[in-house]
Amino acid sequence: MDRRTFLQLSTASASACLTGFPVDGLTQSLPRGRICLIILEGGLDGLAAVPAVGDPEFNPARSELYAQSALEINPFFALHPSLKSFAEMLFNGEAAIIHATAFPYTKRSHFEGQNLVETGLRVPFSSETGWLGRAMDLAGIAGRALSLDTPLVIRGTNDLANYYPSSITGSREASLTVLEALSAFHSGPFSASIGVLRDQQIANSSEPRVRDAAGLALTAGQAMRHDEGPRVSVIRVNDFDTHANQGTDFGRHARQLAIVDEVFDGYRKGLREKWQDTIVLTATEFGRTVYENGSAGTDHGYGSVGFLAGGLLKQSSVYANWPGLSRRDLYEERDLWSTLDYRAVCAACIEAALGLQHDVIAEQIFSEPALPRVFHNLFG
Repeated sequence: MDRRTFLQLSTASASACLTGFPVDGLTQSLPRGRICLIILEGGLDGLAAVPAVGDPEFNPARSELYAQSALEINPFFALHPSLKSFAEMLFNGEAAIIHATAFPYTKRSHFEGQNLVETGLRVPFSSETGWLGRAMDLAGIAGRALSLDTPLVIRGTNDLANYYPSSITGSREASLTVLEALSAFHSGPFSASIGVLRDQQIANSSEPRVRDAAGLALTAGQAMRHDEGPRVSVIRVNDFDTHANQGTDFGRHARQLAIVDEVFDGYRKGLREKWQDTIVLTATEFGRTVYENGSAGTDHGYGSVGFLAGGLLKQSSVYANWPGLSRRDLYEERDLWSTLDYRAVCAACIEAALGLQHDVIAEQIFSEPALPRVFHNLFG
């Protein structure tokens, strides 16, 4: 009973996986919470997503990259207009923003940075397991694996038994293949529930399809809603490497933020009442430069922003130990400083959803005994 279950769906711009399915009859000891991780590949521009409009250096640095219709959060911070659903969650007390944060990595390599986002360690390519995988090991989440491949972030020390569907291309037919496979792997109530989802996919042509990010999140949330369903989900959204023509209210970066917004909304709609037991968080390998480059874009940076949503949060807020945007306050006089190791946020989410103790998380998952505990700030 030491094998996890993993499901992956994919589209051209996003992919999703579900993991941590309980084995039939072994649900009593499972944690009640659920974790949904959204990996933003390419390096999210935190100052575009959550502009620090109250910093006197913001306008001089960002006049050509600032979304003029940004939504005011408070006198210091605003929110990009593409994040409409997230804004609703924020103003309803079920979302939070962590600013001036990053994984402890400053070399600005996608290759290395994305590896560290998934391993949760300090040294690139130093582990074959991921931080969510190690968390699932410690939480005792077991099952079988249903996958095209296994993302590093959910790999643990336990063996995986994989079922490989012939094709998962993001079409509705592919999602039916996945649902059929899930039903075959499980018996009892969860299998019956999967059958209902399958029938809905067939009967209702207006049902959101998993070819888009919103459909991926909705399908994931529907599966996670069931007591015998998965406890962990990972969705990747790519194309945040905005070196040129980044845009402001509209354009490339705005489109990617809109996809992220759809993922948050899809999870909320799919999870329904289980949203109250869920935390959704984003993670990115690094931020972007404070100043615009010569191609109407930004280059690889350091500090960025993290988005959290779900019923497990105690209140909405923007958390930041703000370092400032003047040249002397920037990392290497170009990047927003990270004043909080983002792994502390990940650790708090594990603690809230899976019930593990912070000291265990810090030492055995992130190999960082001195990792700050921010649980009470976020989850009370």
